[in-house]
Amino acid sequence: MWVADNWTDYEVIDASDGEKLERWGDYVLLRPDPQVIWHTAKAAPQWKKLNAHYHRSSKGGGEWEFFDLPKEWEISYAIGGRGDILRFRLQPFSFKHTGLFPEQAANWNWFSSIIKEALAAEPSRTIKVLNLFAYTGGATLAAAAAGAHVTHVDASKGMVTWAKENAHITGLPETSVRWLVDDCRKFVEREIRRGNHYDAIIMDPPSYGRGPKGEIWKLEDALYDFVTACEKLLVKEPLFFLINSYTTGLQAGVIGYMLSSLIEKKHGGTVAAEEIGLPVTASGLILPCGCSGRFTGKPNRPV
Repeated sequence: MWVADNWTDYEVIDASDGEKLERWGDYVLLRPDPQVIWHTAKAAPQWKKLNAHYHRSSKGGGEWEFFDLPKEWEISYAIGGRGDILRFRLQPFSFKHTGLFPEQAANWNWFSSIIKEALAAEPSRTIKVLNLFAYTGGATLAAAAAGAHVTHVDASKGMVTWAKENAHITGLPETSVRWLVDDCRKFVEREIRRGNHYDAIIMDPPSYGRGPKGEIWKLEDALYDFVTACEKLLVKEPLFFLINSYTTGLQAGVIGYMLSSLIEKKHGGTVAAEEIGLPVTASGLILPCGCSGRFTGKPNRPV
């Protein structure tokens, strides 16, 4: 399992009875997590010192109960625990989310080092990264801070605006990211026709969604063909390809097989796929948080 264990501003304090107790900066939130099927003593004092609690409804969805939480606040993350500082604006919004998936820091560390190594080998090189279903920009910030030029694509105007704000408070140059509100499938199709190519691709596709004209996206049915199309956007010797999934039933091995058959087979390199997770302070356990597949290109430039 790849574990995001370099956080200072975020912590899973404890987890029990279908909920996880988290510290986001100075604030403690209690949110549901279907992976937490165990029962523990709940000895941590923060169980009784909540700033907000998301209550899941038996009919689906749920709602927040607030005690003492600002409308929004910020936290930061140092890549690798010591490197570039990324800053994120947080706020509680629909279906328990805060605007950040902290477990993804394990992937930010991984691809940031690849970008930095490539630039160390060839400082004048322009590294182009495509981030699809890019949400509030965690991966975009990490790649841009490492020195890449990122094309950030998400169908939600609100999410792209949020990502821009995160880039601004992080202090990234405005020229380091190209921001696009677009349907990811249609954008990829147009990029193929235009003959554009990227050194690396990141994607965090939803389990289910609809396009602007009602097109249905179901991950299990659409992902293979979508990755097939995205491969056409890669340069001959790509740096990396990252796929994230939170879809129950889509195992890491499946993602790994796709990357092996569609990317590694044509470009060489190596593929690995694992669950990603977060350490739980009270128990010492690792809380599973979805899975990722990573393609790493073969070394092709002298260091």
